[in-house]
Amino acid sequence: MSTSFLKSIHHVAVICSDYKVSKAFYCDVLGLTIIAETYREQRDSYKLDLALPDGSQIELFSFPDAPPRPSYPEAQGLRHLAFSVDDIDLVVEYLQGLGVVVEPIRVDELTGKQFTFFSDPDGLPLELYQT
Repeated sequence: MSTSFLKSIHHVAVICSDYKVSKAFYCDVLGLTIIAETYREQRDSYKLDLALPDGSQIELFSFPDAPPRPSYPEAQGLRHLAFSVDDIDLVVEYLQGLGVVVEPIRVDELTGKQFTFFSDPDGLPLELYQT
C-alpha cells in the first residue's frame, strides 16, 4: 500500500451544547448546506450532516450533558478547524456584520498567507485562511 493513501478530509465531527443555536450558526451564518438531519431517539441526540462546496462535511452532534472541551489555554488534541476562503477581508466583514467577533487578520510567517480566527457558539476555534 502506498504511503499516500489518504485523499482528503471527508468530515469533521463537532459536538455542540445547544443544537438550535449551532445549527443556525453553521447554516445561516457560515452558509453550509444541510445534507441530512437525523434525530436519534435512543441517544436523545441530533446528527446534522453539513456540506462545504468542495464536498467535505461537518457532522454536528448534540448529546445531553456533554462536557465542555477546554480551548484556552490550548489543550492537547484537535486545535481548530480551518476554512479556506478566496477573500478574507470580505468574509471578515460579512461575519462582523452578523455580530461575530473576529480576531485581527494576521499573516502566516511561513506561507505569507492571511488568516484569522473566530469561534462557534461553543467557543470552538475556527480559522479563515486565504488561499
